[in-house]
Amino acid sequence: MSYDVLTINPGSTSTKLAVYHGDKVLFEETVRHTMQEFADFNNVQEQFDFRWQVLRRVIDAFGYDVNKLDAVVGRGGLLRPVAGGTYMVTEKMLDDLKENKYGEHASNLGAMLAKKLADKLGIPSFIVDPVVVDEMQPIARFSGNELIARKSIFHALNHKAAGRKIAKELGSEYEKMNFVIAHLGGGISVAAHRQGKAVDVNNALDGDGPFSPERSGSLPMNDFLEACFSGNWTKRELHELIVGRGGMISYLGTNSMLDVENKVQAGDEDAIKAFDAMAYQVSKEIGACSVVLHGKIDAIILTGGLARSEMFTNKIIEQTNWITRVIIEPGEDELEALNSGVQRVLAGIEKEKVY
Repeated sequence: MSYDVLTINPGSTSTKLAVYHGDKVLFEETVRHTMQEFADFNNVQEQFDFRWQVLRRVIDAFGYDVNKLDAVVGRGGLLRPVAGGTYMVTEKMLDDLKENKYGEHASNLGAMLAKKLADKLGIPSFIVDPVVVDEMQPIARFSGNELIARKSIFHALNHKAAGRKIAKELGSEYEKMNFVIAHLGGGISVAAHRQGKAVDVNNALDGDGPFSPERSGSLPMNDFLEACFSGNWTKRELHELIVGRGGMISYLGTNSMLDVENKVQAGDEDAIKAFDAMAYQVSKEIGACSVVLHGKIDAIILTGGLARSEMFTNKIIEQTNWITRVIIEPGEDELEALNSGVQRVLAGIEKEKVY
C-alpha cells in the first residue's frame, strides 16, 4: 500500500517541500531565501512563523488537499545522539529543538513544522536519520585526550539512503553489506558502514576529517591554539574559520566547486593544488575507513552534490579503486530519503523509534 507523505527540509538558505504518494512525487518545490529575509531574525527559532507561511503558501499554490496526507516528516536537527531510524516527533524532541539544546541549525525547524501541521490534521509526524545519528563503535570515540570524545555528526540521511539504494542494486540489503560512503558537499563526511551501522565517521560539522568547500576539517592543534590566544580573533570569528570560511573559501575565496573547476581548467596553480589536496584528503579518509572494516568492503560509494563532478570523483577513484569498486551515487535527495523512511514505517516494514 502507498501513502501520501509531506516532506519538509528547511536549510540555511532554502525551504524544500514535496508530497509523495508511495515513491511517486506529486509535487516538489524549493523556495530560496535571501539573507535580507532573515535579517530581522536573531536566531533560527524566530524563523518558525516565516517558514510556516512558506509551507502553507507552497501547498496552497499547488492546490493539494492536505486532508489526504497520511503523515508529515521533517528533516531531523541537532538532537542528542541517537541510533539511525525513523522517529516519531515527541514533545521531548520539540523541547530540545526549541531550546537549541544541542546546537542551532535551520534543520531544527523540520520536526517543529511537521508536528504543527500533523497535529492539525490528526496524523503522525516524524524525522528520519538526523545528523546526530550515532552508531560509532566504542574504540572510535577515543580522541587522544580523556577530556574530549569524538562525536558522530554527519550526513546520515543521505549516507543511509545511498547505502540502501546501492545494496538493493547489488541484490542485497544495506544491513548485510559493508560500505565506505563519502558524502561530498559543502561539508564532507566519510563513514565506515558495517552491516547497517556507521561504526566510524568524521564529525563533518565543526572540525574533523577532510576539508571541504567551506569547512576546515582537522587542523594542526597547536597552531590553532596559537590563533585562539593571539587576541586577534573572537571565539565566533575562530568558529567561522572552521565552519563557513574554511576549506576552499580559505584557499581560493569561493565555496563554488564549479568556480574552482573553471580555475583548474584555466591552469590556475593555486586552484589545482587546493583541488588536488581536497581529493587527496577525502581519499585518505576513505583509506582509513577501509582499515576500520578490515578491508572487507563491498563497495566505496561517492554521493552528495560534488559526486556529480567527474573531475573531482575521478581524482578519488584513481587513489582508492585498488581497495574495491567505487560506485557513484550523485546528489543528495533528502526529501526522497525522508519519504522512504516514513513509507517503511507506515507499511510496517520498520517500527518507528521514540526519542
